[in-house]
Amino acid sequence: MNATSRNYRATFILDNRGKEDSIEQLIDGVKNEIAAVNGQVTAVENLGKRDFTRVTDKKLTGANYVQITFSAPAATPGQLKERLRLNNSVYRTFVEVL
Repeated sequence: MNATSRNYRATFILDNRGKEDSIEQLIDGVKNEIAAVNGQVTAVENLGKRDFTRVTDKKLTGANYVQITFSAPAATPGQLKERLRLNNSVYRTFVEVL
């Protein structure tokens, strides 16, 4: 690990309704977004489809959860969230420092 890098674990909720892309293709897209903001992916764990505890959209009651562990500079989580905000395949993003 570089002295200016930190380790992060990000949880993504992926929405593939109405898309021909598989979940694996969506995960590859998220990994490419992490690489675009100078992040290095170290582990990917597909947690599968889960139902939401609190439903905010009646048409979407559950989605696929993915956890990705990566190392990156301190400014990366904010940049990543901003890039993924524009991606309609990523429903929610949560990034935590390890």
